[in-house]
Amino acid sequence: METYGLEALGIINASAVYRNLTPAQLTEHALRRGEGKLSNTGALVVKTGKYTGRSANDKFIVDTPAVHDEIAWGKVNRPIEKAKFEAIRSKVVAYLQNKEIFIFDGFAGADPKYTQSFRIVNELASQNLFIHQLLRRPTAEQLENFSPDYTIIAAPGFKCIPEIDGTRSEAAILVDYEEKLVVICGTQYAGEIKKSVFSVMNYVLPKMGVFPMHCSANIGKDGGSAVFFGLSGTGKTTLSADPNRMLIGDDEHGWADDSVFNFEGGCYAKCINLSPEGEPEIYNAIKFGALVENVVMDDETRAFDFDDDSLAVNSRVGYPVEYIPNAELSGMSPSVPKTVIFLTADAYGVLPPISKLDKNQAMYYFVSGFTSKVAGTEIGITEPVPTFSTCFGEPFLPLDPSVYADMLAEKVEKSGANVYLVNTGWNGTGKRMKLSYTRAMVTAALTGAIEQGEFVTDPTFGVQVPTAIEGVPSELLIPENTWEDKEAYKASCKKLAESFNENFKKYTHMSAEVVAAGPKAE
Repeated sequence: METYGLEALGIINASAVYRNLTPAQLTEHALRRGEGKLSNTGALVVKTGKYTGRSANDKFIVDTPAVHDEIAWGKVNRPIEKAKFEAIRSKVVAYLQNKEIFIFDGFAGADPKYTQSFRIVNELASQNLFIHQLLRRPTAEQLENFSPDYTIIAAPGFKCIPEIDGTRSEAAILVDYEEKLVVICGTQYAGEIKKSVFSVMNYVLPKMGVFPMHCSANIGKDGGSAVFFGLSGTGKTTLSADPNRMLIGDDEHGWADDSVFNFEGGCYAKCINLSPEGEPEIYNAIKFGALVENVVMDDETRAFDFDDDSLAVNSRVGYPVEYIPNAELSGMSPSVPKTVIFLTADAYGVLPPISKLDKNQAMYYFVSGFTSKVAGTEIGITEPVPTFSTCFGEPFLPLDPSVYADMLAEKVEKSGANVYLVNTGWNGTGKRMKLSYTRAMVTAALTGAIEQGEFVTDPTFGVQVPTAIEGVPSELLIPENTWEDKEAYKASCKKLAESFNENFKKYTHMSAEVVAAGPKAE
C-alpha cells in the first residue's frame, strides 16, 4: 500500500491511505463512513458536534528559542512548551494507527512567487473534501513533484485531557512554526484547518515582503483592484461581490509589490438566514462538491431550513471559487490595489458613512479593527458595545500588530492607493444605512468620482468627509445632520472616541504620529 511518506510524521499501520481524491470520491467515502448525508442539492451535510465555530481559547503556539522573540505573546498567541506539544502529537499519531487516512496536498497563495505548499492529513473524508475545495488544487504534474512546506494533521476524534496535556479543553490547535507543523484535535469544525493555513501565511509572508490581509478583493473592468477589510456583519463579502467587477476572493489575500492574490481556491460562507434573493451566489453554490456544516435539513425531503439556528448560528458552507459567477479564477490581479476600504458597523451613529484617511489615520483605524456588537446579538448586550479586532484579524496574527500596520503604510504609499473608512452601520435616525447608498459610496471610491468633490474634516475623528456623492442624500454624509439632539450626538462621539483611545493603549510599538491620528475625546 502506498503511504505517500506518512511514516515521516510517525503515522504507521494505516488501514488505508487516500491522496487527493476527487470531490465525488471523497463524498462517497464520507457517506460510506456515516460522516454526513446528501442534501436535495447534492451537497454533503455534516454536524460538527460540540464545536460549531473556532475555539480561540484552545489555540497555542509552540514556544521555541527560534521563534520566541518573533511572536506577539498574549491572550491570542498563547505559548505551549515543546515537550507538551510533542507528547500530544505522539498521542495523535498513535490514535491514527489502523485508521483510514485522507491526504490533500495543495497550495496557499495564487501568485507562484509566494506560494506555500501544504499537506493536510485528515481523519475524516468530509474534512478532506472541505480543504480540497478551500485551498488551491495542484495539477497532476505539481502533485508528482510535491513537497510540503507545512503540514497540518487534523484528528477531531482524539480528545485531549487538560490535566495531563496542558490544554484548556479536549480540543487543541497547536502551531509549531519552527517544525512547520500544525496539530488540530478534539474539534470537527473545518474552519480550524482553514484558519491554521491563514495563521501560517501571516507568519511566512511578511518575511517575503508580502502584506497578508484578512480581506476580500476584486478587480474592475479597467484592471484596477481593490481590497475590503471588515469584521463579521460589516459587508465585506456583500460589497466585494459586485456585478461590475471580478471577485478575486472573499477572505484572505496577499499584497505583493506587483500583485494582489488570493491565498485560497474556495469560499467559506455563512448560511444563517441565507436566501436566493439576498445572496444568490452563495445560495446557488450549495451543490454537489460543497460541504455544509450545521444547517438544519429535513430528513425526508433533504431540504435546508437556513433560518433554523438550533444547530448553530455559525452554520457554514465551503465550496470552490469556480462555483461563483464573476470569479477571477487565476486568483490574482496583475495590479496592486488602488483603493483600500475599511468596513465598520458603528451602532453609535457617529462615524461618517464614508471618509478618507491619511497615512497615519489608515494605520490607526487598521490596527484598531473596530465594529459594534449590537443589542440582541449576544446574551446580556442591551446597548451598542464597541469591539476591536487588531488589523481586522487578531486571532490569526502571530507577529506584533506594528509589523502589519507598517506593511500597510508601505504598500499604500508605493501604490498611491486611497484609503477610505466606510460605516455600514447606523446614524442619528436610528436606522442602518441603506445598502444601495453604501454601494453608491463604494462605487464613487472605486471609480475615483469621490475625489472630484469637496471634503470637510470631522471634528471628533479627524477624517475627511465628502459633502456630496451621486445617489446618496447629502444630509446623510455628515453624521451630526442626522441627529436632532446635538448634545446627545456629542456625547456619543465622546463615548466612542474614548473607547478607541483606551483600546489603542495596548499597542505599545506604534509611533506617536499614529497614536495622535486617533479620535479626540474632548
